[in-house]
Parts: sequence; C-alpha cells; structure tokens
Amino acid sequence: MTINPLDILKNAQKIQEQMSSFQERLAEFSETGSAGGGMVEVEINGKMEVLAVRISPEAVDPNDVQMLEDITAAAVGSALEKISGRIKNEMGLLAGGAGIIPGLFG
Repeated sequence: MTINPLDILKNAQKIQEQMSSFQERLAEFSETGSAGGGMVEVEINGKMEVLAVRISPEAVDPNDVQMLEDITAAAVGSALEKISGRIKNEMGLLAGGAGIIPGLFG
C-alpha cells in the first residue's frame, strides 16, 4: 500500500477536528472494573478520572483491610484496562477513516 504524504496533509485539518472532537468525547466514555467477585467496583472515564468507587458491605471486615486494598487496586486496574482498549479502538476507527496508517496511534 503506497501512501501519498500530500494526501495526509490535505486531510490534516479534518484529522485535527476529529481529534479535538474525540478528546471532548473521552469524558463521556465510562467503564467499570470489578474485583473480589464484585465486592469492589471502580468506574472511570476516558480521561482516566475515577468517577466512583463502590464497596460491598460484605467486603468490609476490620481484619481484612489489606484484602480490601488489594481488590480495590485490582478493580482500578480492570477499569483502566477496559478504557484503554476502548480508546485504542476509537483511535483506530478515527485513524482508519482519515486515511492514516493503521497502528500509528497505538
């Protein structure tokens, strides 16, 4: 596949507008990660901001604080992994529609 650099330049303004729009939409993305069989859930948005942390009453035992911390960290990791995948997917769709080399954005 031959890519003409002039074609990419012609699309630069369109790409810039799409990227700006995409960045605004990131706040609208939301994913929830969970751990401990659903005892802890963490919701984040596409800007990697934590929107909510939910802890089931069954998870709260004064003797198991370390477990609660561990599963909270696992829930955050789960949510970050999901939102990262979603962002990569959206970037791929955006790049593909703009004639950009696939994989250029991750």
